[in-house]
Amino acid sequence: MLITGSKLLNCPVLSLHVGGQIAEVKSDIIDPNDLKIVALNVNGPQTGDGEHGDILDTRSVREYSSLGLIIDSIDDLVLSDDVIKIKKILELNFSLIGLNVKTKKGTKLGKVTDYTFDTDTFTVMQIIVKRPILKSIIDPELIIGRSEIKEINDYEIVVKDEEEKIRKQATKKDFVPNFVNPFREGVFTPNENYIEDEE
Repeated sequence: MLITGSKLLNCPVLSLHVGGQIAEVKSDIIDPNDLKIVALNVNGPQTGDGEHGDILDTRSVREYSSLGLIIDSIDDLVLSDDVIKIKKILELNFSLIGLNVKTKKGTKLGKVTDYTFDTDTFTVMQIIVKRPILKSIIDPELIIGRSEIKEINDYEIVVKDEEEKIRKQATKKDFVPNFVNPFREGVFTPNENYIEDEE
């Protein structure tokens, strides 16, 4: 299932052991190398107390549901120093939201305002880009798939396709008419009454 990253903010974290909520999500931790949500910063009554951490490794999430993120127990919450990979990503201080987006030729497309991710793999699948003021009249936002991304650095995302192609893909929809066109070419059955009248 694909959902927007903004839905993660304040999302409840539910423990099967407790049978209820133990924390809520405060922010995401995204690895810029593969655009995957590796962990989540969480906050709750017992988080960060030394015994329980305030980092939820997404590999510990059993399921994302309408109720929230379901994990086994509060013991799944770790400290940032406990997992080396998460610690290194935290040190990068990377944030996907707010990054500038441009094409390889340098055309500015806008800024990332949100993203969609797969709830099974926590992989970012699309970025949602808010257009500059002048261009937002025609296209208020663009949705760019991860396959279009060429490069990511601390300040911007570079996409490999041109602006016109991205806009076309974002707005492309399969059109199925809900009526029959009476003027289309086809095979028609002759009107026998009309033929008889002519004779």
